[in-house]
Amino acid sequence: MQYLKKMILGAAIFCVLGTAHAEVMAPDVLIKSTVDDVITIIKHDKGIQSGDQKKIIALVDAKVLPHFDFARMTQLAVGKYWRTATPEQKQALTMEFRDMLVRTYTKVFTVYRDQTIETKPLKMEAADTEATVKTVINNPGSQAIPVNYEMEKVADGWKVFDISIEGVSMVMSYRGTFASQIQVGGIDGLIKTLSDKNAKSSAGDVRKADAK
Repeated sequence: MQYLKKMILGAAIFCVLGTAHAEVMAPDVLIKSTVDDVITIIKHDKGIQSGDQKKIIALVDAKVLPHFDFARMTQLAVGKYWRTATPEQKQALTMEFRDMLVRTYTKVFTVYRDQTIETKPLKMEAADTEATVKTVINNPGSQAIPVNYEMEKVADGWKVFDISIEGVSMVMSYRGTFASQIQVGGIDGLIKTLSDKNAKSSAGDVRKADAK
């Protein structure tokens, strides 16, 4: 549970990158230039702070999806079984895994308080197509949390394909669970499990919204 809280905090800090995608920036500059915007939005939006799920999900859908490579993230999480999946199964897995991660990220908007984020300078060659951007989340009164973003350069800029919190890969942390589910129910079984979780989470969001 503690790791989950750290994971969603580290992941969601990167969720408002839409303000900085007009030009291709170096990956560390891209993250650093948007951190202040993310914090400002959270601090000044009472609806987000109070847990307005429709508003939060709309924000994440608009800002995070273009900057994450969910296909690669899903491939890494599924591991060796990815090769045996049909194109249709790969598409379904990616969609369900993306939806699950997005709903996970949204939780951070209600727990953010006074954290600050430090982005470490990045040394890389001009020809590099992958980079690790290192950041630190400083929590008042508690230990700092190192968060690394694994990024790749694609046609339209840099995208995140994994996040590690205190050295633990977010994507790889799902591999064991996914492998177990595939061994029991196959690829379709994993798709159904993810779909059911997303449907349950979506229903919960609706109930929360109706209760406000």
